[in-house]
Amino acid sequence: MKSEFTLHNFRIDTLAFDEESKSFVIIEYKKDKSFSVVDQGYAYLSLMLNNKADFILEYNESLNSNLKRNDVDWSQSKVIFISPSFTDYQKESINFKDLPIELWEVKYFNNQTISYIPQKASGATESIKIISKKSKTIEKVSKEIKVYTESYHINDAGVKIISLYNKFKTAILLISDSISVKPTKKYISFKVNKKTICDFHLYKTYLKIWINLKKGELVDSKKITTDVSDTGHWGKGAYQIQISNEENLEYIVSLIKESYNKAWGVI
Repeated sequence: MKSEFTLHNFRIDTLAFDEESKSFVIIEYKKDKSFSVVDQGYAYLSLMLNNKADFILEYNESLNSNLKRNDVDWSQSKVIFISPSFTDYQKESINFKDLPIELWEVKYFNNQTISYIPQKASGATESIKIISKKSKTIEKVSKEIKVYTESYHINDAGVKIISLYNKFKTAILLISDSISVKPTKKYISFKVNKKTICDFHLYKTYLKIWINLKKGELVDSKKITTDVSDTGHWGKGAYQIQISNEENLEYIVSLIKESYNKAWGVI
């Protein structure tokens, strides 16, 4: 959307908008290793939540659009810090399961290749709320912004469906080490790089799966998918499957692999 977006006494390096989650993303580029990513990140998020109209205005003016406040899912807003390296303290500080802050290390190589490596939290089980009372800014932001996890989706599902989902998850991750799991507000996505290959939503007695291929791109010889290209649905793609047992698990994973191959340009 905007480079060097200035508001009050803050200057945001890059202001972006995530079309999938319908939320703003603040990106900061850092060389200084002395800063606190948690304090700075929450300061930016607080700035945004206290000045929503300014962010909406910037979106509309920059993109010549007509975005309204209710079109934005403010709860999924986040801050991304990009730096050649982070200190151990900075990496340790993101070890909260519900922290709306990401760290990405950037590396530049002599062959003009750039890589971005996400710094994953190790064993993040505690909530940021355990320290939020020490900071009014963190406490206020945490009331409005929510980081969605697999547990958030699994909690309302039946035991049988949780087991079925985990079997699918194991099989999908075996397709390639490049596939990652990314929970969102409405579903759990499986992605390769930033491309979604499939989405899952867990219900009490069944799973819904969306395969991210356009109509006509999927070879479904058993015809177990439903065409949802012209109907409203949560996940990405034109193909939906509803399943309550593992009878067609291997076959469905083979369909998901078609989406993975498409993401990599194999087919």
